[in-house]
Amino acid sequence: MHIVRWIARRLQIRIALLYGARRMHPIAFYLGNWPVHWYGVLVAIGFLAGLWTASRRGLLHGLRPEQVGDAGPWIIIGAIIGARTLYVVTYWKEKFAGGPWKEIFMVQHGGLVFYGGFIGAALAILLYCRFRKVHLWKLTDALAPSVALGYVFGRLGCLMNGCCFGRSCSAPWAIKFPPHHETAGALVHPTQIYDSLLSLATYLFLAWLYRRKKFDGQIFALYLVCYAFTRSFVEYFRGDYGPAHIHAGFFTPAQLISVGILLVGLVLAFTLKRFGAVKFQPPRSKP
Repeated sequence: MHIVRWIARRLQIRIALLYGARRMHPIAFYLGNWPVHWYGVLVAIGFLAGLWTASRRGLLHGLRPEQVGDAGPWIIIGAIIGARTLYVVTYWKEKFAGGPWKEIFMVQHGGLVFYGGFIGAALAILLYCRFRKVHLWKLTDALAPSVALGYVFGRLGCLMNGCCFGRSCSAPWAIKFPPHHETAGALVHPTQIYDSLLSLATYLFLAWLYRRKKFDGQIFALYLVCYAFTRSFVEYFRGDYGPAHIHAGFFTPAQLISVGILLVGLVLAFTLKRFGAVKFQPPRSKP
């Protein structure tokens, strides 16, 4: 227990330094007078890491690296449009109504909803596969573990940006943002770190399972199920929702969407396995 408390205290100090000290700032660096935020840097790193690992993984299932790489611009456009749209719709009254209209497009300030980005990227992938004649379920299986990997970096970006924070708590691993933050210096759950660790575990599990999958679409469907559960769990500790966004006195918007995502994942797994899946055959080694 003493070791846990010691690690927690060191973690709390490090988070405070990373976020609040002058030498560590939400802004990573400047390009001329244009600030480049850590949030954008980490999201970009997550995207590149995810796309690279997916291109390597796809080789095991007959996908050429360029087939995965060419999907990148489609994913970026779909994800940004979807993520920002859902954020603006969700927080219109609190953050955008009556304000300057250009703030809607200030993505570098944070304000991207993962579920919106995921839905937008999924629609973009559908279009990409249709126009480029790429097998949809093979591609989504290759991408699914990498989405979890990219999410690890994305949530660290949220930590640096100070968004998606947790509710008050007194646990040894609680963190504290600077006094000018919305939490007013209170100890809160490090929900961004919870999400990152759970997503890392999801990535490792799905990457391991990919080599053992039984049908096309299995990994993507399982990702939907896993993320619905992990996201709903972490949402319980979130503290950045106002009363208007809590439904039935308990459920957050993400938890309600998670119910639909869970059902889609289960239906896909059942349907693809029983009716429409092409059974995966690992490539045979040459004698």
